[in-house]
Amino acid sequence: MTEFLAWYGGIVEAFTNAAPGKDKFVHLCVGMAIWIEAAIFLGKPLKAWTPLLIVALAEFGNETLDRLTHGSWRWTDTLGDIYATLFWPTLLMGLLRAAPFLANSPTDKS
Repeated sequence: MTEFLAWYGGIVEAFTNAAPGKDKFVHLCVGMAIWIEAAIFLGKPLKAWTPLLIVALAEFGNETLDRLTHGSWRWTDTLGDIYATLFWPTLLMGLLRAAPFLANSPTDKS
């Protein structure tokens, strides 16, 4: 398990170092990427709950691994990571559910 956590920590550090901003920017981008990829892979619309659930599960897994890596919860960082990861997918899914006309292309006549 220690080897896996070290490998995982290296992957996270590489992503964070490659990003133009702080780690919250990485969370934002990865959350959006997982949300869109889950919708495509599952064949679900972005307004479905399933892609958002996949993002939430991925973030839960990430924070659990962070906790194991650091030896304790770092609540300020953890809550910020959860917020950064889930904010845009949740907001956009909610908008698509509340205002379905946003999902139609400008050329749709329906």
